[in-house]
Amino acid sequence: MISRRHFLSASAGVAALASGMPTARAEGGQVVVGTWGGDYGQLLSDIIDKPIMTPKGFEIVQDVGNADPRKTKLLAERQSRRGSMDVACLSDNDAYIVSQSDVFERVDAAQVKRLDKVFPELRSDIAIPHIYSAQVILYNTNQVKTPPQSFADLWDPKWRGKIGLADILYPNNTLAAALAGGGGVSNLDPAEKKLMEWRSLDVKIYPSNEALAAALKSEEVWLTTMWLARGFMWKKSGIPLAHVVPKEGTPAIVFQASVPKNAKNKAGGFAYLDAMLDAKAQGGFADKMGYVPTVTDAPLPEDLAKQVSLTEAERARLLKPDYAYAAGRSQRTLDFWNKEFKA
Repeated sequence: MISRRHFLSASAGVAALASGMPTARAEGGQVVVGTWGGDYGQLLSDIIDKPIMTPKGFEIVQDVGNADPRKTKLLAERQSRRGSMDVACLSDNDAYIVSQSDVFERVDAAQVKRLDKVFPELRSDIAIPHIYSAQVILYNTNQVKTPPQSFADLWDPKWRGKIGLADILYPNNTLAAALAGGGGVSNLDPAEKKLMEWRSLDVKIYPSNEALAAALKSEEVWLTTMWLARGFMWKKSGIPLAHVVPKEGTPAIVFQASVPKNAKNKAGGFAYLDAMLDAKAQGGFADKMGYVPTVTDAPLPEDLAKQVSLTEAERARLLKPDYAYAAGRSQRTLDFWNKEFKA
């Protein structure tokens, strides 16, 4: 795990400053990126920070933490003249919540040159879409011979004590429970009954994705609901996993990045957003983490695409998020998860 304040080495890049880049970007300087740690933070360092940003004279500092503290910090600092982040990485749902307080700069082609390469359906006025994936059921193939076909199947008593969930993905776990109970992206109320039923079936909660992966590997748990991309990465690490796209439909998640209006280095922030859309970097995230590229000029090798992408029939079951509903209900969702489900 990367430390809370992980300083990455960076050179002054004198040669880069003289290479004819636009003046704002040639100035380089420190760029503070609010992001997750673990695998994601390490790949940012390996695929974006060091090969793309450092040669341009930027020093990248990762402010590592979970999404909720990052959202709180962005909202608490919005009245400050200078914020603590130049780039804020959030899921699409979280970015929507924060954007309602007018925290982020608008993203346009004048600031992010590769914006025209982004798939139109993934574009946003306040963020660039970095990577995306679909929420599926993952299962350990050593232990599960007849896999569940729906989220509802995860409540079968035969899985007592063998379902594991990542605590930090509580909104997504709540949505899976809602779908299992007959709800949907615009109706999470049925999730509360289903979550309590899950608790009675001894569902296990893990503090991070990495801890959940370790539990799947040790076979402490056999099944989970998780992003297909994570399953791909864990399978590459040697965990015997397969996945099912649930019959109720599969929610998609887009991990985004934005520049706060009070960023100290806005030019550096937008340069970072542009680097996140680099075709080679996008392909690198797909190869290492299994997340599908968001740009049109980063095609994946056929064998990789089969493992991380959905079939045409599965894509037809993708569920479009209801950001406004999820945002309006976010406090209730969090409170129930912490005070009732986990109590």
